[in-house]
Amino acid sequence: MHKKTIFYMSISALAFALLNVFVKKLGYFNVYQIVFFRSIGTLFFTIPFLIKNKISFLGNKKLLLISRGIVGCIAMTLFFMSIKHLSMGTAVSIRYISPIFAAVFALFLLKEKIKHLQWLCFGVAFIGVVILKGFDNQINNIGLVYAIISAVFTGLVYIFIRKIGAKDHPIVIVNYFMIISAIIGGVLCINHWTSPKGLEWLLLLSLGVYGYFGQLYMTKALQTGEINLVAPLKYIEVIFTMLIGAIWLQETYSLLSIFGIFLIITGLVLNVLVKQSKVFSTKKELK
Repeated sequence: MHKKTIFYMSISALAFALLNVFVKKLGYFNVYQIVFFRSIGTLFFTIPFLIKNKISFLGNKKLLLISRGIVGCIAMTLFFMSIKHLSMGTAVSIRYISPIFAAVFALFLLKEKIKHLQWLCFGVAFIGVVILKGFDNQINNIGLVYAIISAVFTGLVYIFIRKIGAKDHPIVIVNYFMIISAIIGGVLCINHWTSPKGLEWLLLLSLGVYGYFGQLYMTKALQTGEINLVAPLKYIEVIFTMLIGAIWLQETYSLLSIFGIFLIITGLVLNVLVKQSKVFSTKKELK
């Protein structure tokens, strides 16, 4: 189960890393228009899938599905706003506070237990993210607020998906999210619409492609593992973002950046080991 969860989250992280790059490059469009195209592009995948497989659009946990969609839309919009005000590295780094919020929410709302050592692992990984990208010398306070609030709502997204569990198909969950986001983004961008030209249409719609696979595999991961194990795996996205930046944008990284990557991977590996030790100890007690 753990191997499958890690695989799902790795695919999700790569897709979201690609999404981040293109959102940054399309930053001259209104944020609600970007939310609209990101949602519409994904619906091209989700709706045909549900129809082909004769899966109900309404789902089973309707209230939770709607709540997840609204909270997810808010989190996504705020993150896109933060990218407009901050460098991509700074915005992504701040957003990685979300697994910590998710773990806290899970502790109180889902009664999931978290070992003291796991908090240490979260801290190691988070410090690695901060070192990896750092903060801008002249950080924009508005962007900072957007990114932090986005992290809080992203933490809540994990809770809603965990509460839904396996009672609804992952595509149903994603479809709700995208329909709600398309409606909200579409309405709010009417007065700020900028008509795309040529290649811009393809780039805007590609956001939905990356978002679809990122969202699908994140949902699968959250449905197959506990939040305090899965959520920290989102840190892998930073590593993918750096690699893409180095290959496509010729970005270079200092020794501090490499050290940051090391801390992130260390934190992730230690968290998995601590979590597994909990499982093993439980098995021994049962025997």
